[in-house]
Amino acid sequence: MNLRIQNIFLLGMLVSSTAVFSQIKEEKLILDRKREPEVKKIEKKKTSVEAEKNYPPKEKKTQDSLNLKYNITNVPAASDFKTSTIQGEDISPKFDASYQDNYFQIGMGNFGKILADGNISTTLENDIQVGADLHFLSTKGLTKEYDWTSKQNTGNFGLYLNSYGDKGKINVNADYGLNDYNYYGIYALKPASDIDINQKTNRFKVNGYYDFYSNEILNDIRIKSSFLGDHFDAKETQAEMLLNLSKHGVELPLNDMMFNADLGINLETVKSEFSLLNENSSNFLNATLSPKMTFFKGKSYLMIGSDFSFLNAKNSNNILAEEVKNNKTYWFPKAELQFAATNEFKFYAGVEGGLKLNTYANMLEENPYLVSDQELRATETKYKGYIGLRGDVDQMIKYDVSAGYGKMNDIMFFRANGLFNDAFTLDRPPYDFANTFSAVYDNGTVSEVKGSLQFFPLANLVLDAEMYFAKYDLDNYEHIYNKPLLHASLGGKYSLLGKKLHLGAKAIFGSDKTTNSFSFTESGTSPNLFLSEENTDDKVGGFADLNLSAEYKIHKNFSIFALGNNLLNTNYQTFKGYKVLGAQFLGGVKISF
Repeated sequence: MNLRIQNIFLLGMLVSSTAVFSQIKEEKLILDRKREPEVKKIEKKKTSVEAEKNYPPKEKKTQDSLNLKYNITNVPAASDFKTSTIQGEDISPKFDASYQDNYFQIGMGNFGKILADGNISTTLENDIQVGADLHFLSTKGLTKEYDWTSKQNTGNFGLYLNSYGDKGKINVNADYGLNDYNYYGIYALKPASDIDINQKTNRFKVNGYYDFYSNEILNDIRIKSSFLGDHFDAKETQAEMLLNLSKHGVELPLNDMMFNADLGINLETVKSEFSLLNENSSNFLNATLSPKMTFFKGKSYLMIGSDFSFLNAKNSNNILAEEVKNNKTYWFPKAELQFAATNEFKFYAGVEGGLKLNTYANMLEENPYLVSDQELRATETKYKGYIGLRGDVDQMIKYDVSAGYGKMNDIMFFRANGLFNDAFTLDRPPYDFANTFSAVYDNGTVSEVKGSLQFFPLANLVLDAEMYFAKYDLDNYEHIYNKPLLHASLGGKYSLLGKKLHLGAKAIFGSDKTTNSFSFTESGTSPNLFLSEENTDDKVGGFADLNLSAEYKIHKNFSIFALGNNLLNTNYQTFKGYKVLGAQFLGGVKISF
């Protein structure tokens, strides 16, 4: 039966990816895994020590002894594919079957795509590992779709250190990221081809993480910092410290029950300054205490906790000479009950809430086409109740399906900007062609359904599916802009020929998004001015994005790879006016050492 499944899947992969194998020299690899050599990223570079070195020591509690709740996100993602945005989303084929620390890969493809990617590390005395991580991707953009430039260059360079001691491990990393791109999504005006629409961001991050092997009081400490600047002199500084205290595995005299106690302490500060338009600035200081108690019996548990947050916020507008200060204390509920009838069926329900600081840096990751002047607020999830079902079927199927409803304040989304200057001229700054967005906020409710599934029919085959549905009901806006109602994906990874050949496939789907948009005509009553008309119920169409990848190891130190993105060749839009690259093919070589 397994052989039949294997042959059917192999036949399907060969038929659907004929181009990937028949013309490897022309194939594509749109690479852009988001480089953040943070702790979790470092772990992928073999930060764990060989088992014989006894790290962590035996006194470290195991997952079974702690009776930790099952979480489907513990399963590694089966695919690294992202949507094919023009920024050059990185989907480097990371097949971890025989991963080596030191490698360098280079590839080329259509749309002028050039990839360079590598990592080098070494272990010093006392089990200290040091390394460097490099990533660069360049594309000429949609030269046939736009008269003006839509090229982009992205790059990251990181240094990291991992050290393993008797009581815990430490990870430290520093990362520099550059994104050089253009506000190319001009749909309502017709400027000259040589206009300047460039934007550029630089971000430097330093992170540190210490994890104690034992959960006796001190669990882990994290320190994060970030410094961002852009082409228009915006500046943002972030710093965060997280301390987790815990006492796990306490036996209770109540019929084999166990008890865990946790206390999280989080201190976060953000300072943002803008130099354009209204010259907004923001200062946030958020302190949060998160006590939590968890009672276990087998794989069933009851968790009860809370978040207590104190927010000190100051927003100012230099042009209007306005300043708003806010000091407020918040309480958020946190509880979850899981009843594990069997391993296959675990019913759970809970409630949660919290405070999220919206920063310019995080906004740019979601929408890089923001004007360099934003009002920043914190989003408050007053409560979100949910109910769901998850399970593990014979270690072949892992799933998690849930539905929830919540009340939120200052829900953040993106609204399209019109012209900042109504003068009838095309001699404008890069951001003043109705081609940028600003964050707006509203209170309301959200109803959501989400599901995740991983299927392991064979030892060398992994299939996965994800779905997220979210419906917002806002107090003031009729529609929430630039958020899809439904987003889903289907994917898989398959290795064969003694794990020399690795195949990957993923299809990504998104529903329509509502947005506002603008049209402009010359004013008849006021010559030399643009007359603007706004459509508050415009649509950005949905999409289907098909991706295939392949990597073949010719030698233990040498591989060739190929990747095809957006193989349906649809120039769908991520935001109004911003079309993505069409069918993309990139191929290259990888050297491991």
